[in-house]
Order: sequence, then structure tokens, then C-alpha cells
Amino acid sequence: MFSRILVANRGEIALRIIRACKDMGIEAVAVYSEADRGARYLEQADGAICIGPAAPAQSYLNIARIISAAEVADVEAIHPGYGFLAENPHFAEVCRSCNIEFIGPSVEAMKLVGDKVECKRLARKTRIYTIPGSSGALENEDEALRIAREIGYPVLVKAAAGGGGRGMRIAHNDISLTQAVRQGRSEAEAAFKDGRVYLEKYIEGARHVEVQVLGDHLGNYVHLWERDCTLQRRHQKLVEESPSPAISARTREKLCEAAVRLAAEAKYSNAGTVEFLVDHDEKFYLLEVNARIQVEHPVTEAVTGLDLVQAQIRVAAGEPLGLKQRDIVQRGAAIECRINAEDCRSDFRPSAGRLTKFSVPGGPGVRVDTHCYEGWTITPNYDSMIAKLIVHRPTRRAAIATMKRALSEFVIEGVQTVIPLHLEIMSSPDFASGRVDTGWVERTR
Repeated sequence: MFSRILVANRGEIALRIIRACKDMGIEAVAVYSEADRGARYLEQADGAICIGPAAPAQSYLNIARIISAAEVADVEAIHPGYGFLAENPHFAEVCRSCNIEFIGPSVEAMKLVGDKVECKRLARKTRIYTIPGSSGALENEDEALRIAREIGYPVLVKAAAGGGGRGMRIAHNDISLTQAVRQGRSEAEAAFKDGRVYLEKYIEGARHVEVQVLGDHLGNYVHLWERDCTLQRRHQKLVEESPSPAISARTREKLCEAAVRLAAEAKYSNAGTVEFLVDHDEKFYLLEVNARIQVEHPVTEAVTGLDLVQAQIRVAAGEPLGLKQRDIVQRGAAIECRINAEDCRSDFRPSAGRLTKFSVPGGPGVRVDTHCYEGWTITPNYDSMIAKLIVHRPTRRAAIATMKRALSEFVIEGVQTVIPLHLEIMSSPDFASGRVDTGWVERTR
């Protein structure tokens, strides 16, 4: 087992990893940008190293500075968290070339599943349905038009690398498709330094259901059941829950079995998430694979009782999973609401500023993951998510009631947040009955 780990991230996920290390008796060294200097979570680490200015390109995305910090701190491994460098195979390669273990999948597996075009090919090889579309990256706009006319509009332009909705555009006709390809390439190039895009049929009215998987270096693979991430805005997740309220037990088993089969075929070790779209008939299609810990991992932790970050560290250290599929069961229902510093009454405009009041909820079944506190300043430099509110109760109905209570207790002043939107969602008959799809938020607001 490692004795010291560098946490190459910031905010709530950095604090989450630091806590996992502490629980395992491992020293955790944090990095921080000038914008995060003085953050309280840095005090929880066994050391903290400044890696540059606020701009991510000069700090959290700067591989040379991260590696230098790791060498100064004399760590054995680096945990990248999510976002930033978490799914960057070059970073993983540099880590391992410096004899520093990267807490994540192998470089080969990351490249295979991280490239959406190659991942679709792997899925077809393993008999998993993929969404109709281009067989690879688009060569030009004429090819996009030809394929769109064959499979029918609407279609979705997607970036071959990265995720988070960047480079993604829906097109309903030839003119909008041409624009979508150009805009998608430009955004993908800016976000991932890879402007390749591909085309898929846009499945209207679909649900977004993903499966958490774990693998080790000995070829052992398990799933930790599914999370339903259907409620989104512009392809950005807002609410996650487990179990999914809208799939049958048979579909659940098939989804999870397919995810494990894909992970095994890719020789994927560590934690990963296989994402699917599920249509009205419960036919499911591979969407993508996230080769990292997910923002919504606490949902899975709640219903399984397992610590995913600790599992990541153990696998990276060469330990076997020590888990049998039959022993991993879903208990109760968990829901997570992402609390973003955005004004949901003004087109979700990001809201920066000093937190003049920050009072988190509590009580039975309530968990809050955040690095924020009263007096902390939210800057415009990073993602707008400032907290994750998770509830776990015996039934979904009880979980919704507890979430409404917890949201009403969560007091944040100084910035605008999406708490009012979450209260609307939790009070919606459509959400209560599971009658939502990935476009529900945009249609109803």
C-alpha cells in the first residue's frame, strides 16, 4: 500500500480524496492554485504545494507543475479526481514514466475507452448496441450530411475525445448540421485539443442510465449497479439517483452485465462508468465510458455501502478487488443534487462572489460533499458546482421527501444557486412518477 499520495485536483473532490487517504492511514499532499490559496480543505492535507496562477492551464492542467509537485512531495502515487487531467492518457503515461503510480486505468485502457469512436467499435465487438451514426470521426461536412440523411434527423454531433457536453450539438436539418459540425469541432479543439467529431442519431425521449464498474489487475470485474442521470440541462447532469425508477429488473441485469463485459474486453482496471441511453422500449445503447471517478459516485456508495475512492487506491496499489458480485446489493434509494453557483432564473448564468452565509443541512440519511464555507469566495475560474447534496433512505418516496427537506435547510447567500430548481424538480409529479427524459428540464423551464 502507498504511504503518500498527491491529490491533483481541487475543491470537494480533493477533500473527498484527502479524507479517504486519512481513513486508510495514507498521507495526502494537496496542490492548489493562487485562487485556492487559504482554502480550509488544504489544512486537512499533510502538505500543500502551490502550482501556479488561477487559470487551469497554468495550474491544475499543467502536467509539468503537477509532476514537479509530486517529486518535491516524494509521493508514490497521484489521484487525479475528476475533470482536469483525470482522463488524460498523456498525463497517466508521464506519471508512470516517472515511477509514480496513476490512480486510474492503464494508459492503453484509457485510450481505448476514452476515445468515443474506438469505444463504439469495442462495444460492437462485445455485442453491445451502439447508436446509429458515423463509423468513425467525420472527414468533412458532406459526409455528415450524407449520414444524417441516411439515419434521419434529428442527429447529434459529438466530440470524439472528452465529455461533459462539450463539442455536442443537436441538428434538425442540413443547415443546422453544417453549423453544428463547425461549432462542435471548434469547441472540442478548445476543450480537449482534439477537434474530431462524429455523428449519432439523436434518440428523443431517452433516459440516461450508467453503470459503475470496478476492475483489478488480476482480471476481476464487478458492477456496483446503476445510476439514473436523466435529469440534465444542456447535457450537464443535475440530479442522479439509484436505483433507476424507470427500468425493469431484467433490463437492469442486462445493462450491468453488458458494462462488465465491456470493461473486461478493454482490460479496464480501477473505477469506471459505462454510460447508456435507454429508449421507451428499454432497449439500451452505449453512450460512452468515463475512465475516472464520477461526480455522482456518492450515490453508489450510499446504496452499496462501499467506498469507491478507497477501492481505487487499493486497486492502484496492486491489491485484488476482494469483492464478489453476489455480495454487492442495492439497499434503499439514494438521490444526489448538484448545487451549482448559477442563477437558474437568468438562463443559469454563473454566479461568483463571497459566501456571506453557508449553512448545510443534516439529519438522518443526509450527506453533503463540499469544500465551501461562510466567507469563502467563489471565483469564475472553475466549474460552478460548489456542493453535492446526497440523501439515502429506505424507499425512493422517502428519499424525495428527505431531499426536499434538506434542500429547504440548505442556506447559501452571497451567490445565486440552483437550489430553487432542485426544489421544483423534487416537487414535480413527473419526477415522482419517473416520467422524465434527458430533455425534460429544457422543455419545462
